[in-house]
Amino acid sequence: MYTEICERVSQELKLPRGSVEAVLLLLEKDCTVPFIARYRKEATGSLDEEAVLSIKERSSRLEELEARRNAIIASLKERELLSPQLEEAVRSASSLTALEDVYLPHRPKRRTRASLAVEKGLAPLADILLRQEGRNPLEIAAPFVDEEKGVGAIEEALQGARDIVAERISENGEARRRIRVLFGRRGKLKSSCVKGKGEEGANFKDWFAWEEPAALAPSHRILAMFRGEREKILSLSLLPPEDEALRILREVFVHGAGADSALVDEAIVDGYRRLLGPSMETELRNALKRKADRDAIAVFAKNVREILLASPLGPRNILAVDPGFRTGCKFVCLNRQGDLLFNGTIYPHPPRADEAKSAEVILKAIEDYAIEAIAIGNGTAGRETERFFRGLGLPSNMLITMVNESGASIYSASETARREFPDRDLTVRGAVSIGRRLLDPLAELVKIDPKSIGVGQYQHDVDQKELKNALSTVVESCVNAVGVELNTASLELLSFVSGIGSATAERIVKHREANGPFASRKDLMHVPRLGPKTFEQAAGFLRIRGGENPLDGSAVHPERYALVEQMARDLGCSVTDLVSNPALRSKLEIQKYISPEVGLPTLTDILNELEKPGRDPRDSFEPFSFQEGVEKIEDLLPGMPLPGIVTNITSFGVFVDVGVHQDGLVHRKHLPHGRELRPGERVGVSVLEVDLPRKRISLSMREERKGRRG
Repeated sequence: MYTEICERVSQELKLPRGSVEAVLLLLEKDCTVPFIARYRKEATGSLDEEAVLSIKERSSRLEELEARRNAIIASLKERELLSPQLEEAVRSASSLTALEDVYLPHRPKRRTRASLAVEKGLAPLADILLRQEGRNPLEIAAPFVDEEKGVGAIEEALQGARDIVAERISENGEARRRIRVLFGRRGKLKSSCVKGKGEEGANFKDWFAWEEPAALAPSHRILAMFRGEREKILSLSLLPPEDEALRILREVFVHGAGADSALVDEAIVDGYRRLLGPSMETELRNALKRKADRDAIAVFAKNVREILLASPLGPRNILAVDPGFRTGCKFVCLNRQGDLLFNGTIYPHPPRADEAKSAEVILKAIEDYAIEAIAIGNGTAGRETERFFRGLGLPSNMLITMVNESGASIYSASETARREFPDRDLTVRGAVSIGRRLLDPLAELVKIDPKSIGVGQYQHDVDQKELKNALSTVVESCVNAVGVELNTASLELLSFVSGIGSATAERIVKHREANGPFASRKDLMHVPRLGPKTFEQAAGFLRIRGGENPLDGSAVHPERYALVEQMARDLGCSVTDLVSNPALRSKLEIQKYISPEVGLPTLTDILNELEKPGRDPRDSFEPFSFQEGVEKIEDLLPGMPLPGIVTNITSFGVFVDVGVHQDGLVHRKHLPHGRELRPGERVGVSVLEVDLPRKRISLSMREERKGRRG
C-alpha cells in the first residue's frame, strides 16, 4: 500500500516519484516540513515547503481512505456479508465518496420503511417488480398478504415493495453517481427570508430572494448564506431541476411499459424526493462548505503570513502608546530587547486635555530612556495621539509611526501576558505589545491566536480544526524562515521552531533562566529530555549571535560544521575569516565538496549563509504617515486622494486603513488590474463614497471617470 500511495501522490501532484518517496520516508522518521525543505534538498530534489506540505497532506488523506476501507472490510466480514464481488468493489473504490457508495446498501442502519417491509417478507415482491416482466402487480402481490407478518392487504404488500425499491434506488451506486453529477452541474442555490425575520435579519437582506448556480457561487457568499441559515434568518435549498433528476433515474431503472413498471416509477419519485434527493443535497452542501472553508482558510493563511512577516524595525529603544480619551493614553518605555523599563499615563485629549503636562512627561521619558522611536496604537484616539506627538518638536530623525493593535487586548488578558507582567494591568500589557510589534512583529504576534490578528474572512464560520491546522502551519513556516534568537526568544516563539513544541520550549526557557545564556547550539543537548532528533530538527533554525562559533549565528546546520571547517582549512584560514572575508570565499572550488550526502543545493545554501550569516528574509522597515488633517470618517470627501495601508484581503475586495478608525473597502471591481496586493502594503486610494450612518467607506485604486458611481 505504501508503494501505491507514493505512486498516486506523485501522479496527482505531478511530482517526481522519487521525491515523493523521499519526503514520505523523512516524514516517517519524524522530520518536520521546514527541516525537510531546508536541509534535505538532495533527497527531495529541492522541493519547497509548499510541495512537501502537499505531499504530507495528500498522503494523510489516502492513509485515511485505506483505514476506512479496512474498517469496512472488517465490518462486512464480521457480519458475514463479504462476497468476492463486494470485496473487489470495496478495494477498487478510488475515493471516500465511491467507497461509501459501495458500502451504503450494507451499512448497519436504523429501522426504515424498507427494512420493516423486508422483515414482513416483501423483498421477493420488490425483486419481481424490479424485473418488470409486465405482470399484473395485484396478482403477484396476492401471495404476500399475510396477516401474521403484518401484511393485511394487497395494497399494503405493494406499498412495502415500493418502499424497498425506493431505498434500493437511493442506494444504487450508478444512480448516486449520475445524480451527484447532476447536483454538481445543475444544482441551484436558492435563498429566501424566513417569515417574520426581515427586520431582525437586515444584514442578510441581499439574499432574501436569491438564486444562482451552486457551482458558481463564490465562497464568501456561501459562508454568508450558511450563517444566515444557521441564525434562522434565511431558508436555503440546493437542488437541480427535479424533472432532470427523475429522467436520469428512469433511464437507469424503468425498462418496461406495464403496470409493474408504473409502480417502479412511483418508487423512483418517492425515493428521489424522500431519500436520494435529500442525501445528494446534503452532500452538495457539505462539498460547498468544504470548498468555501478551503478558500477562506487559504485567504486567511496568506494574509496571516504577510502580517507575520511584516518588516521589523529592529532593536531600538521604544516609547509605545495605547491611546485613549477619557482614561488617558497609557505609555511604556522599552529597551532594545523589548524589556519594560517604565510605564505611565498622560491625558492630552478631552475631557482633561492637559497637553502641557502630558508633553512634559513624555519629553522627560524620551530623554531618560534614550527613546529612538515612538509606536502609537491605531485604535481609539490613535490619530489624535499621533498629532499630539508630532507637535512636540521632536528631532526630525525620531520615528513616529502608527502600529496595528488588532489582538493586543487578547494578548493583554492572556496567560502569556500574565506570566510576563503579573503586576501590570491590561492597558500596560497592551502598550508593551504595541511597542514590541514595531520591534519585531513576528516575535510578538505568535503570542496570540492568529484568528485575533484581524485579517481573513468568515474565520469564525469555517471548520475550526482545519483553520487551526492551517494557521499553525503558517506560523511554523514563518518562524523557521526567519530564525529564532535562542537566548532571547519567548516560550511562544520557541514552541514554533521545527521539532520543539511547547513542552520542550518550556524546558529550554527554564534551563536558560537557571544556567544563563546558551554559549553554543550544542549546549542545547544539556536541556532535559531534548534528544538528538529534536536537536537535528531544531538547531538550524536557532541563532546564537556573538557566540563562540560564528556558524551558530547562521542557518548552517551543525551537521555541516565539519564541512565548513574543511573549507576553511583548505584555504588556510579560520571559519571566522571565511565568514568575514568575501575574497577568501571566492577562492572556494565548490565542486570538490560534492559528496553522496551533500550536493550543489546544500553547498549553495551554505555559501549564501557565509555571505550573510543569519540574514533576515523580511523587507526593511519603511516609515509611513497618514494624511494630515484626516483623522475621522467625517473628514472624508468623495474624490479625496489618500495614502493607506492594506489591512485585509478577501475574495470580494481589499480593506484599507486610511487613518480614520474605520477601514475602507476597495471592492474588487475598483482594484487595479494585474496587481496582487498584500496586507501591510502601502497604497494610494481615492474616496468614492462615505456612508456615515453605517460607517462604511467605499474606496478605489483605479482612475475613476467623472460622474461614475462606485
